[in-house]
Amino acid sequence: MMVGAFFWGGLADKVGRKQSLLICMSVNGFFAFLSSFVQGYGFFLFCRLLSGFGIGGAIPTVFSYFAEVLAREKRGEHLSWLCMFWMIGGIYASAMAWAIIPHYGWSFSMGSAYQFHSWRVFVIVCALPCVSSVVALTFMPESPRFLLEVGKHDEAWMILKLIHDTNMRARGQPEKVFTVNKIKTPKQIDELIEIESDTGTWYRRCFVRIRTELYYGLSVWFPDVIKHLQSDEYALLTRNVQRDKYANFSINFTMENQIHTGMEYDNGRFLGVKFKSVTFKDSVFKSCTFEDVTSVNTYFKNCTFIDTVFDNTDFEPYKFIDSEFQNCSFFHNKTGCQITFDDDYSAYWIYFVNFLGTLAVLPGNIVSALLMDRIGRLTMLGGSMVLSGISCFFLWFGTSESMMIGMLCLYNGLTISAWNSLDVVTVELYPTDRRATGFGFLNALCKAATVLGNLIFGSLVGITKAIPILLASTVLVCGGLVGLRLPDTRTQVLM
Repeated sequence: MMVGAFFWGGLADKVGRKQSLLICMSVNGFFAFLSSFVQGYGFFLFCRLLSGFGIGGAIPTVFSYFAEVLAREKRGEHLSWLCMFWMIGGIYASAMAWAIIPHYGWSFSMGSAYQFHSWRVFVIVCALPCVSSVVALTFMPESPRFLLEVGKHDEAWMILKLIHDTNMRARGQPEKVFTVNKIKTPKQIDELIEIESDTGTWYRRCFVRIRTELYYGLSVWFPDVIKHLQSDEYALLTRNVQRDKYANFSINFTMENQIHTGMEYDNGRFLGVKFKSVTFKDSVFKSCTFEDVTSVNTYFKNCTFIDTVFDNTDFEPYKFIDSEFQNCSFFHNKTGCQITFDDDYSAYWIYFVNFLGTLAVLPGNIVSALLMDRIGRLTMLGGSMVLSGISCFFLWFGTSESMMIGMLCLYNGLTISAWNSLDVVTVELYPTDRRATGFGFLNALCKAATVLGNLIFGSLVGITKAIPILLASTVLVCGGLVGLRLPDTRTQVLM
């Protein structure tokens, strides 16, 4: 996405908004669709990489495209409504995950070489909005502002007339005639001089954008915080069994949240057992049988297996860490993911937390859309980021899953206004011949900042939550204050 934002943004300023958007969305849709069918993790990641390269160009291009057909008086409001579709997409993805992935009966296989699971259906469904967008874009006109910039005045005039006639029919005034016979474009040099004198320098725009976007890494970090809280809870519930011997036994029930250290199992049978978060350390299994066994978060560390049979289990090699096998046999070993939502409840949180966090931005989206053109972009940008910084600080006091989810919802609800304001200001600060390129370049820097933030938060969350919280809070507050120094573009004609 980082590379795609810069590449497609530059292309949009050369070949046009519509053409660039059509190509990048087609690339995204094709490889997203293909990733659903490929076998092998490496090829899957390759397809997702190219899909991300395509979708990376959508943000800078679509904002430039949409802004250039909007009236100045309603530009901020309608660009904010456009931002709301990020929320709608998040809700759509979460809902589809809930509706599709748990249906494991939808799976089928062609021998051992090709397998198709329900999550692949989910990937296809997530690609459908992109495909439908490509179809719809073929019926859309090019940006008239771009056409004026490249000297295609007749085409721009025809598109403006089409927009006028469509609007008049919608207002019940189809008889009103498009009477414009002369189109005047703004003097770009004068406009640029005015912006530069108002501290809207290119490095200040980059500085504000990068600082603002660092907090996206914090949003990605929330599920990881909840995972660590779950790990702490698991540690309290875990049963430790040490230095014992079991012989001539049979187990056919679920084993959960257990750590077995230095154990000896002789002539034991594990039949139809489900292992959930079970770890065997420094243990010996002699003349044992594992049959019809499934496992999740289960590992054998530095264990020894002697004359042991594994029949119809999902014990893949990565679950045996530094373990030794002597005269052991594996039959009908199950490959691929055998986990269900009932087996691994934590998988549910991935979609549930995302759903709640995405839904929480709805009030902020509505507020920013209604107030964007009334109180101004900068007031909303600065106010939203400062409030977000304050709410981020209170994450320090989060001690439970429910409290962290509540904090996530509050945080997302407050930050969305800053996102929307930043997108509107970015579109309005650049001239037409550099708008998509500038937006794409800044968006590429945003993705770099996101990766940086994710690495920082991810490396520190297991040590202490104080540093990432204080870092994120400081970045948000400082970015909001610096953002107030940008020029006010509310009444400015697009250059």
